[in-house]
Amino acid sequence: MDIEGCLREGYLKRVRPDRAEIEKELMESADDLDMARSSCEAQKYKWATVQAYYSMFHAARSVLLSLGLKERRHYAIEVVLRELVTERKLEERYLDDFKAAMYCREDADYGSVYSMGKAQSLLEVAEEFNDKMRALGNIR
Repeated sequence: MDIEGCLREGYLKRVRPDRAEIEKELMESADDLDMARSSCEAQKYKWATVQAYYSMFHAARSVLLSLGLKERRHYAIEVVLRELVTERKLEERYLDDFKAAMYCREDADYGSVYSMGKAQSLLEVAEEFNDKMRALGNIR
């Protein structure tokens, strides 16, 4: 599925870019990343995994908002990131990192599958991903 397909299916909707909403998503991203670090330090690896993913989710959401799009399903974020890869505005590894984080979060949430190593690795990935999304937020 592509962006137009997501719009037709209602997975995405067009919105007017709103700087305040974009900044709110970036603040959520930073807060979730801080919470993920704290959870990891407290050996709460399930929550560290979930929070690291949501940090990435909010960072990516800020990019969608800057493009005049709002997701209604997490999958739609993946679709938009894939389009940015196709347009050579984003390296493919960031798309791969987002998808891997989404699967790690689902495993932790729904299957109780998580570990210290995965949580720590996801924290590192989330930091780099979030920096990239902040930079991408200026694209039009």
